[in-house]
Amino acid sequence: MEIEIRLEEEKEYRLVEELTREAFWNVNFPGCAEHLLIHTLRNTKEFIKELDFVAVCNNTLAGNIVYATTKVKDNNKEHRVLTFGPLSVLPVYQNKGVGSKLVAHTVILAQKMGYKAVIIYGDPEYYKRFGFKESKEYKITNKEKKYPAALLVLELYAGALNGIKGVFEEGAIYEVDEKELEEFEKGFKKKEKDVTKSQERFMEIANKYV
Repeated sequence: MEIEIRLEEEKEYRLVEELTREAFWNVNFPGCAEHLLIHTLRNTKEFIKELDFVAVCNNTLAGNIVYATTKVKDNNKEHRVLTFGPLSVLPVYQNKGVGSKLVAHTVILAQKMGYKAVIIYGDPEYYKRFGFKESKEYKITNKEKKYPAALLVLELYAGALNGIKGVFEEGAIYEVDEKELEEFEKGFKKKEKDVTKSQERFMEIANKYV
């Protein structure tokens, strides 16, 4: 299957929000919030337009990845890093290399743009294949000064994080207002919320520390 990776176009914003909703619906919890998240991210100063890419398969928007700047805070020092997400792939195109190609393509670009590292919350089993490591290896914690198994770090070049440690702060850009989500959801075709097996795995990973 041929996968074209290119920058997202403004006229595709709504389509990308719809595919994001399809990709995450009932996956991590009943319903989802990722479509609102990407809608909100585009209007923040942290959003990086040059790293907002879509995957096109068979003339269909099949996937999307977006990046934002975040930071690692070490006492009074702040070190700028990247995070990405949501990484969205339509269900029919999942497990076909779409997500992998989006990550691989944008990581190379982020490196060329001069960023030090990418830090995310994600499934270790999936993201370690790209070189992500547990944050504990870099002494980077969450706000509770703990090392969640889902907190993963990718240096964009050897030694990029030498001398850098502290607290990873995503910031308010990744916080979702439930009332805003409820209102935003009214603009989409109704879908039934449900409890799924994938939600059990999500919670297992979210509650695991290393």
